[in-house]
Amino acid sequence: MRAATIGYMQATPPLVEARTIEPYVVHVRFDDGLTADVDLSYLLEYGGVFEPLRDAAYFRSLRIDDDSATIVWPNEADIAPETLYLRARQNARDSGPTASSK
Repeated sequence: MRAATIGYMQATPPLVEARTIEPYVVHVRFDDGLTADVDLSYLLEYGGVFEPLRDAAYFRSLRIDDDSATIVWPNEADIAPETLYLRARQNARDSGPTASSK
């Protein structure tokens, strides 16, 4: 009988820096060193809690939530940490060494 191999999910590294660098683009840095510029304009297509983000000044009011280690806005709208990390990794690969893990 063959033993089952059980994989594990690696936790998403905590977000340690997030700042708006242009309308709807956020520069992010994670605890593992991954750094990238992430275009979050796709959030503008959603209604509900994301509707206020259409105001660029409101969008810039983002902060890092210590409990969830992701971006959050004053109305508690947020991005799943895993989604933000995956988008950052994709952008780091697409942009080459200037946006990749250091």
